[in-house]
Amino acid sequence: MIAATVSFTLGVLLVQQLWALPAPQWLGVGIWLTGFCLWLRYRPVAFFLAGLIWAAAFAHGQLNARLPAYLEGKTITVSGHIIGLPIAEEQRVRFDFAVQSGSKGVPSRLRLNWYYPKQILKTGQHWTLAVKLKRPHGSLNPGCFDYERWLFSEGIGATGYVRNKPAPVLLVQNSASWTISGWRQALSDALDKVMAGSPQRGVIKALTIGERHQLTAVQWTVFRQTGTVHLMAISGLHIGLIAGLVYFPTFRLWSRSGILRYAPQTIAALSALFAASLYAAMAGFSIPTQRALIMLAVLLLARIRQRNMRPFNALALALLAVLVHDPLALLSPGFWLSFLAVAVIAYAFSARLASETRWLAAARIHGVTALALAPLLVFFFQQVSLIAPLANLVAVPVVSLLVVPIALTAVLLLGFAPTSAAQLLTLAEAILQALDKFLLELAALPNAYLHLSSPSIAALLLAGLGLLLLLAPRGIPARGLGAVMLAPLIFTGMTKPLPGEVVLTLLDVGQGLSAVVQTAHHTLVFDTGARFNSGVDMGQMVLLPFLRHQGIGALDSLIVSHGDNDHSGGAASLLQAMPVTFLYTSVPKQLSPYAATVCSAGQTWVWDKVRFSMLAPGSQRLDSENDSSCVLKIESSFGSILLPADIERQGETWLVKTYGEQLRADILLAPHHGSKTSSIHAFLQAVKPAMILIPVGYKNRFGFPHQTVLQRYEAQHINWLSSAGQGAITVHLAKTGNTVESYRNKHGRYWHMKPGQ
Repeated sequence: MIAATVSFTLGVLLVQQLWALPAPQWLGVGIWLTGFCLWLRYRPVAFFLAGLIWAAAFAHGQLNARLPAYLEGKTITVSGHIIGLPIAEEQRVRFDFAVQSGSKGVPSRLRLNWYYPKQILKTGQHWTLAVKLKRPHGSLNPGCFDYERWLFSEGIGATGYVRNKPAPVLLVQNSASWTISGWRQALSDALDKVMAGSPQRGVIKALTIGERHQLTAVQWTVFRQTGTVHLMAISGLHIGLIAGLVYFPTFRLWSRSGILRYAPQTIAALSALFAASLYAAMAGFSIPTQRALIMLAVLLLARIRQRNMRPFNALALALLAVLVHDPLALLSPGFWLSFLAVAVIAYAFSARLASETRWLAAARIHGVTALALAPLLVFFFQQVSLIAPLANLVAVPVVSLLVVPIALTAVLLLGFAPTSAAQLLTLAEAILQALDKFLLELAALPNAYLHLSSPSIAALLLAGLGLLLLLAPRGIPARGLGAVMLAPLIFTGMTKPLPGEVVLTLLDVGQGLSAVVQTAHHTLVFDTGARFNSGVDMGQMVLLPFLRHQGIGALDSLIVSHGDNDHSGGAASLLQAMPVTFLYTSVPKQLSPYAATVCSAGQTWVWDKVRFSMLAPGSQRLDSENDSSCVLKIESSFGSILLPADIERQGETWLVKTYGEQLRADILLAPHHGSKTSSIHAFLQAVKPAMILIPVGYKNRFGFPHQTVLQRYEAQHINWLSSAGQGAITVHLAKTGNTVESYRNKHGRYWHMKPGQ
């Protein structure tokens, strides 16, 4: 079983690394080869091929369910119903929509935004809506959240927004009142009413109905820093807890009842599975709960059949069942973390905890699990909490044995005993407040958590081998060597430029600008992308994850070119999270809490044999804030780069008159995102770039880059790339030659939109 599961998993994993899927006709060849291998009794090869074929076929089905290109950007009328709980924000409501009728080619599941709806949106409502849709697309950067992957794994075929003309029509107010979704909506509304104003409302809703969007930014930060984020997801820990709380009392009571027609383990297992399924339903049968439920079902099935299945055989069977159910589960970090945690406990503690007290055993389990999961946490999130074992030793029993049972009991009482429910929720809130205080104090400890650069696959595999040695039973030779094998995880980082070299990464921040410039020993950030009404910004979402992925913990310089939100929106998050030595901006009042220097022409400095020169703004006052942007030129022995921010015709004209041929640069960031008021002929002639990089959002509402601008580039034989089409774009000015690399082209997978699409 273990060999078959490993082979199947490797086949599924291989498919997830592909840039493009094999043509469907090759799947038939694969099926024939699988049968041939089974006939020859090459079972590992057969299971490998089976995993590959199943994953590829599943992926083809998902891709075929996406919005076709010819419907993109058109107003389409669809009818269907809201699924899941709508998420209300300041100016919009975000929800998933199941399409029941519409134009041919419209996907069955959409993710929609509705700006300023006149009616409160609830799950189960049937609507006829006029929508504008886009194919699944998201920012794509090293070390950052892959939104396209998430949409793909969730089966969402298009995103878009609701148009108010023609007016939306509500067909059925509440068709889901007796469904799971309707039940969850009713519970959510009741909790909002009972816990209005409570700082723990988001935590209670996360632990009972699986809705985490009301958790505050501070709460998320503390959970990440203390390694307790997993407690906020209804997955294996919580599902297993509920199953255990039902299984053991049921087994004991049935054994004493004298009813022997059905075996006690059968009744207990079925009762536990029913209770766990009910809890998973409350969480909306999210993918993590489905995964946990499958694992639980496999273990309980073994109990029903009275088989004493070995831990690793049970784990292998559960893994195989999860991947057969959903081969895309491999794309989730939670998949790897949950299975690894169970495997580590089975490997490190099998028959070794019997002589220890419960608290000592629990402490060892938390400590070893934290150590074993650290390499994956660094790989996925570039962060590891050093206080996680202590935090979890307290938080896990408090949440699992106190808060969850109390909160679930309260939720079940809301409908017919609201006073008792409110009292229980008040008790749960008091417990969570005390736990919050404890976790805050832990997170405030010096060096409580570390940010590390993302390790290579080789370092990750070496760390895995090291853990096998470290956690092996006593008496195994060379156990201490395991600690040495963990070292590359910490002490190896990204390759840095040599003196005189420059690496510029134009980040994909949607409609906005953010670029990171690295020399041998220094880092500069030019602009920070936008901030959104929801409270998140590109500093949090892209810049900080990218910098940590690169192993950068401090900035030598930050330049905020001007005050437009799409350039300055992420600055506050960046400045709060990371030390910055020099801050330059043309709008110092906008950054008044920080000691900012006004950028002006003539400012220069040299880092690692690379010269940085501020070309603008000059002393002459120009008409617009855009034309007063900070303009930076970077020069090395191997090439030059010009970053003109949002300057337009007047600013470009001033630069040409002031500097003339001194503007010449190999790489140019397109002024003002390629708007038709920028990139005038005289400016392009003066710069004479070999390549223009256009920071722009996919299908943005401004129509950037403008077609007339692209025609100017082509007329002067200038190559160009856009961040919308290429993802992050990295330019390396080096002694061995200058290179331009597209992240979407080099690191994309089959679910990503291809460059130029």
